[in-house]
Amino acid sequence: MKKRWTAALLTLGMTLSLAACTGDKGPGGGAGGDQVFRRLYASEVTTFNYLYTGNTTDLEMSANTVDGLVEYDNLGNIAPALAERWESNPDHTVWTFHIRPGVKWVDYQGNEVGDVTAHDWVAAAKWSNDAKHESSTQYMYDGIVKNAQAYYDYTAYLLEMEGAVDGKDDKGNAVKLNGDNEVIEPVDEVRFEDVGVKALDDLTLEYTMESPCSFFPSVLSYASYLPVYAPFLEEKGDQFGAATGPDTILYNGAFLMSEFEPQYKRVLVKNPAYWDKDKVYLDRVEYMYNTTAATLAPEQFLRGEVDWAQLDASLLSAWLTDETKRPMVSPSRPNVDYSYFYSFNFEPRFDSSLQPENWMLAVNNENFRQSILAALDRVNALMVQDPQNPQGLLNNTITPANFAMADGKDYTQYPGLKEITQRDSFQEAAALEYKAKAVEELTAAGAVFPVKIYMRYNPDTANWDKECQVVEQQLETVLGTDYIDVIVEAGPSTGFLGAVRRAGDYGLMKCNWGADYADPQTWTVPFDRKNTYSFMDQDPTRSVAEKSCDNKSPETQALVEEYYELLDAAKAINNDEAARYAAFARAEAFLIDHALVIPFSISTDGYIATRLNIFEAQYAPYGLARQRYKGQKLMEEPMNMERFNELFAQWESERAALSQE
Repeated sequence: MKKRWTAALLTLGMTLSLAACTGDKGPGGGAGGDQVFRRLYASEVTTFNYLYTGNTTDLEMSANTVDGLVEYDNLGNIAPALAERWESNPDHTVWTFHIRPGVKWVDYQGNEVGDVTAHDWVAAAKWSNDAKHESSTQYMYDGIVKNAQAYYDYTAYLLEMEGAVDGKDDKGNAVKLNGDNEVIEPVDEVRFEDVGVKALDDLTLEYTMESPCSFFPSVLSYASYLPVYAPFLEEKGDQFGAATGPDTILYNGAFLMSEFEPQYKRVLVKNPAYWDKDKVYLDRVEYMYNTTAATLAPEQFLRGEVDWAQLDASLLSAWLTDETKRPMVSPSRPNVDYSYFYSFNFEPRFDSSLQPENWMLAVNNENFRQSILAALDRVNALMVQDPQNPQGLLNNTITPANFAMADGKDYTQYPGLKEITQRDSFQEAAALEYKAKAVEELTAAGAVFPVKIYMRYNPDTANWDKECQVVEQQLETVLGTDYIDVIVEAGPSTGFLGAVRRAGDYGLMKCNWGADYADPQTWTVPFDRKNTYSFMDQDPTRSVAEKSCDNKSPETQALVEEYYELLDAAKAINNDEAARYAAFARAEAFLIDHALVIPFSISTDGYIATRLNIFEAQYAPYGLARQRYKGQKLMEEPMNMERFNELFAQWESERAALSQE
């Protein structure tokens, strides 16, 4: 029998609030003025341990029940949460946070357990950076907090040594071997006391950086930087955060988990002890489990039984042409936490029948790459995802617009990127001019035509196959099958990244990257040295068996090295945000101008039916902000297209006004 947990009703006000839900129901399922948001779900929580998990479903619970040092307003401004204020030293290597006094840890019934103090963040850092816990978001400490990765590596070494056996290396020296009979290399001891996280007193927390880090407050949006009450963590041990009931974690956030019955129901209720409860407008959030939630939710929304439903492509057209349903349809807010781009592979490791040597000649020719960039009609391809407004998904740069701003200017409006942002890369006449130049140069180099372009997709990703077919037809129509032969092939649905992208088993493929923090540097990772996207750098540390560097042209390598010089110069600027943004913009523009990558689109959550006003929600294209319900209210009527466009225009105007302040 499944175990069910229900919070005790501690105060008369709370009792009345919950009891009222059994009376006459208004919009959102609550009675009278109650705000009750209801939705179906098909994917169950696996753990409530926010220091361990990186799963979005798991973290939606934590995002609403545990507060961190900072949060965001609805325009994307970083705001105080459990840190009332903070400051850094001049070179941004030491950050000091002053913890809000009087905040309490409570259990799922609202009983006080302890005070929230600076020590709670130290405890979280120690747990997350101990390799035995296998934290999914520990990487957010790597290269940021001083000695955090070194401590993690040392604890990983200790774990490996626990199962070590005696052996000898190639020279006959005594060594320790792991389970794969490999030599365990010694790692210097690093104590947690050496890690740059310190509680100076109960209400003062200090982080020391590995190197200057002006964007560190935005890093705090990740779950591994949430606090944890050390006595409770120690008491629960391996059962901390177990998905067995709401009693395995403590709460300091906007909501308490009052009910949890796996594969049936979970309920969040407003935390009466919350430090900022006047900005929490939903009284309850009710999740009802159903394996067919995606197909059932739209019908339940029409009947007033739920307040949110995703509308897939098969339903969207029917809803938009139905007079009673159309007023219930709205787009999702543009999602700039992911950027999609077409990546050329400069180190092909695919079958010889696909002519990898010929591909190497082609991909190292800039006119060939430019011909592909100019021939790609992105709007046409994006109609597969959004037939109503494909232009809304276009992304002319790698870093999306509305991601970050400095000195009153959006990053994409800095010189170099501004020009790219204002143009459409699809230019059929230019594509044919580039083709003519490429044919002449590649023929002289010994290439054969048509050049085989090996394009892969994951069959488990909805509509990716259709998009590839559109791109194949469109490129071949513009450039001609005498020039290119686009070969579309599915990769494995399981382990796709490892088998295809990281293995270099493609020629041209749509890839993506998600932001980790509020700085343009976060978008450079797929193109930096030793990347496993395009393999465009001539990496001397990669074995000869793994690379085709000898086939890379000096011209391409000169471009790549120039890009890295621009990138290094941008990374070195830490005391002038506008200058830093301008430098990153120059590097990104260089990458695009030389067609080393083809920007494609931002992400989308598609079309929905909802009673929530998303523009009241906290906003940040990284971390946990987009999963939080704090600040949102239910509307009397569902959001519709007209209202969405009005609110979106207002939101963009307010964002633009911020940049002028």
